[in-house]
Amino acid sequence: MDLRHLATRAVARAGALRARIRRIERREMVAFGRWIENTNNLLHLSILLIIPVLIAGVTFISNSVSTLSFLLFPPLASGSYTLFSDPEGRYASPVKFVVALTVGALCGLVAVGFTGWAYGPTGTALVHPSAAALAIFLAGVTTWLLDVEAPSAFSTALLTLVTGDVNPEEYVVSIFFASVVIAVTFTVWREQFYERRAEYIYGTVRGDDHVLVPMRGETATQTAFFAARLAAAHSAGKVVLLDVLPPEATAAAEGDADTDADGDATAGGGLDTDADASVERLESCAHQLRTRLGVPVEVAVARGDPLTATTEAAASTNSDLVVTPYEEDRGLLSDYVRGLFGGSYDTVAFRSTGETYRWRRILVLVSRPGDAAHAMIDFATRLAGKTGSVSVTTCISSEVERRPAESKLANLVETADGNIETRVARSDVTSFIASNAATYDLVVLGSSGDRSPASRFISPPTFERIREIDCDVAVFDRGH
Repeated sequence: MDLRHLATRAVARAGALRARIRRIERREMVAFGRWIENTNNLLHLSILLIIPVLIAGVTFISNSVSTLSFLLFPPLASGSYTLFSDPEGRYASPVKFVVALTVGALCGLVAVGFTGWAYGPTGTALVHPSAAALAIFLAGVTTWLLDVEAPSAFSTALLTLVTGDVNPEEYVVSIFFASVVIAVTFTVWREQFYERRAEYIYGTVRGDDHVLVPMRGETATQTAFFAARLAAAHSAGKVVLLDVLPPEATAAAEGDADTDADGDATAGGGLDTDADASVERLESCAHQLRTRLGVPVEVAVARGDPLTATTEAAASTNSDLVVTPYEEDRGLLSDYVRGLFGGSYDTVAFRSTGETYRWRRILVLVSRPGDAAHAMIDFATRLAGKTGSVSVTTCISSEVERRPAESKLANLVETADGNIETRVARSDVTSFIASNAATYDLVVLGSSGDRSPASRFISPPTFERIREIDCDVAVFDRGH
């Protein structure tokens, strides 16, 4: 009996350990997925994984072909880094990459021939100063005239002068074919992966199309239309309208149960009346959404604690986004919305200022690149549609921050479709919103969920500092 008991405990502990390891693995995979949504992280990882493989391939070929020189590799490595580190930049043209390296090598070849004709052979270990000067001069002039300037062109021009036992002509041919291999690889990577990365790694682009709407407060209908427009942008979009009856309503209804002639209890009218009235209200709103937007809508009624019931309803309806009316309690975010923000599901708290059911001009405030920024831009483009416009903006405190900020915004918006502009404002974010909100229908910003409690205490989240603005506000929180 003792051995059986010990074996049972051992099996239970092994099962618990395996489940814990799986939870850790899932958590790490989710964290990695969100890390890789940052374009800079994606580029660095691509450089670490792709360039070594390319150089290894060229090295393998050079070891097999005795006429290839190891001097191929420095310009190829530096040129490859230039391509992959900035795929949309000035030097990111595969054609210019091949032409620049080849032209540089040809300029070096011309310099070798000229110095050999002018001064005679100098030996393989020596490079005449005039040859180096001429090679650089010719490379600069030629790449300038051909508009193929690239740093690697100057390195191939100089390395052609010191090819050792390899003929300079063979080195030029080798540079051409090796650079073609690099260029073809880069083109495939950029067109098939980098430019389509939103399809593969941005979670909200692939999901967040089943939307749960807790119908709370006076702006529930506007919130439902907001959620429906988000869902309607995806072909598989669906909206679930949820009403949660308070626990005391259930208890009261049970206390009011009628008793029939035989003394048996029958369900009283209180509970059924509350549920029927709730369903009727939800169906009325659902009919409007189906008629005006053509999106599938379901209704659900739950009972109990609002936060727990909402989370359970999201799980049971297979929802991946919760859109709730914005709520405050004594000037702070309500416990209900705060609980959703700290939960497992992507959440949007929508603050409506009027009877707006269409949002065509949208301002998206981003502070840093990452999954939350991509999600907010994705939501904004869904709402704006083909005829609306989205302004993705970041605020800076000094002029030296402008160029990095512009590069950050360019990386964020280049995968999004629609009419999108980027703005870098040298202003406090609260002042900027107050000055520009009147020209927009909606302001989208983050919940500051990635900030520490101490940071939020010292500087409250932006959405808590912009209560008096004349447009709707959507506060987004990335689920955990």
